[in-house]
Amino acid sequence: MTTPILVSVAWPYANAEIHVGNLVGANLPADIFARYQRLVGNRVLMVSGSDAHGTPISVRAETEGKPVLEVYERFHQKFIELHQKLGISYDLFTSTHTENHFHVSQQIFLNCLKNDGLYLETQKQLFSKVENRFLPDRFVEGTCYICGYDNARGDQCDKCGNLLDATLLINPRSKHSGDTHLEIRETQHFFIDLGKLSEPLSAFLDTHKEHWRPNVLNVSKGQIAEGLRGRPITRDLEWGIPVPLEGYAGKCLYVWFEAVIGYLSASVEYSQLQGTPQAWHDWWYNPSARSYYFIGKDNIPFHAIIWPAELLASRTLFADDPGEQLNLPYDVPANEFMNLEGQKISGSRNWAVWGLDVTERYGPDAVRYYLTQAMPVGKDSDWSWQEFVARNNDELVANWGNLVNRLVGFANKHFEGKVPDAGTLTESDTALLSTLESGFNSVGELLNAVKLRPALQETLRLATEVNRYLDQTAPWTAIKTDRAAAARAVYVALRAIDSLKVLFAPFIPHSSEQVHQFLGYDGTLFGTQELITVPDNLGSHNALTYNASGATGRWQASQLAAGQALRTPKPLFRKLEPSIAGEELAKLGHTPS
Repeated sequence: MTTPILVSVAWPYANAEIHVGNLVGANLPADIFARYQRLVGNRVLMVSGSDAHGTPISVRAETEGKPVLEVYERFHQKFIELHQKLGISYDLFTSTHTENHFHVSQQIFLNCLKNDGLYLETQKQLFSKVENRFLPDRFVEGTCYICGYDNARGDQCDKCGNLLDATLLINPRSKHSGDTHLEIRETQHFFIDLGKLSEPLSAFLDTHKEHWRPNVLNVSKGQIAEGLRGRPITRDLEWGIPVPLEGYAGKCLYVWFEAVIGYLSASVEYSQLQGTPQAWHDWWYNPSARSYYFIGKDNIPFHAIIWPAELLASRTLFADDPGEQLNLPYDVPANEFMNLEGQKISGSRNWAVWGLDVTERYGPDAVRYYLTQAMPVGKDSDWSWQEFVARNNDELVANWGNLVNRLVGFANKHFEGKVPDAGTLTESDTALLSTLESGFNSVGELLNAVKLRPALQETLRLATEVNRYLDQTAPWTAIKTDRAAAARAVYVALRAIDSLKVLFAPFIPHSSEQVHQFLGYDGTLFGTQELITVPDNLGSHNALTYNASGATGRWQASQLAAGQALRTPKPLFRKLEPSIAGEELAKLGHTPS
């Protein structure tokens, strides 16, 4: 029986292009995990979209002197282009600026209010007389009153990770105008009652303490132990989702409250687009379903505390839904941060490796492979151009790429372009095939536990075993004196490659698809992506969807048959010149030591 798996991916602010730190923090690990779950045969729904209402977008729009909608739409298109080229297989990549998301977010708000999960309170908020408006927390910067970091945001400190009260910042200033003479004024807002929800939130975390990562569990449990307080969920904003009550004109749902609702609203939208409006129930009410939230460490409080609190307070979405409680997160496998050449990535300083640029210049699988090997699990990691070149050449090209090309090419040349008949297999032949078959368990267990880098390393180890087998059997030498022995070795190695293409598929799907074709299979190993336009009352929006039917249930060892016609192989990967590392560093304005 298949398991419903919801793969929820952090929604990027539509105010800047995606860099490799963003990719390795959320998009890529989610895609690897989702591709594996599809190959196993589980019913996967992978959703995300552009966060259109974050104050960083308003800041960007004001800086450019352009409408917020124009800025959001520009970057939304860039995100979709990157996902298509890198192969991030969203079942739906949508946007928070849709009629559906407005409706679902407002319904969650009303549910929380009805169930006494919200309360009204007069709040002190920073006001700029220069701009004649209250400043949302993201419009405020200053010195963190907890750790002393000079450039803390009004809502959260990027250095210590704590959620902040903007009015307590030391030397606060407006991010837009630079106004340093901010006043504290009173304004009325709705708050989510996190204190009332502390006990069920603590019980929720205890339920998952055996399989959650320590960084996620420790941060979340620590904040509950310190005592949760109510947090405002509305703001005086011009751009966003209006509070759905009379008498609150000019107030919108705060972005951190409504953006996480996107996982639920995207599930509803996906079901509607599929013509099965109630299908989302299977991921949100089915007790056997598992939901995973792929985020960076700066988003841990919002996904391990605040979003579960919203779900607990809302209980259900619509009045006629089945079940008494929306499903809470099963796992929140947050990654740490990726730096660049030992320094924090900074888009404003152009100290970054931009996802779309690096994918177009070096190929999607080279980027995916290196990011997986450098994934920041448990601690921050570093993008090194020298290491990128080395891993591409020494591992992708020399190990896996050469294995495929020399074997398929050899079989084409010496066995009439077909998989040769093996005859009777030897003990070493069956041992290798058995090793590859066991790899589906060892690699699969790691992937299912979201241990992605070890899973890739185990797959690479298995490819090394196949190379070692070929060194021992040397079919290119045996063909001269013992054609039957050469045929047997080629048959076994082709079977092993056929298995490896599936084991590598979650990590480097484009080259796995190529190997699938080289081995003579009809059809595709995976599904296909499609860009669609969805009309609604807020204006049509572009969305990216994925048809995963081709990948279902393929997580099994090779059954490649003797006599199957092969196709002419081409190099899977491009060998990079060592000088590339220095050239890329020079573009960054960095001179290697």
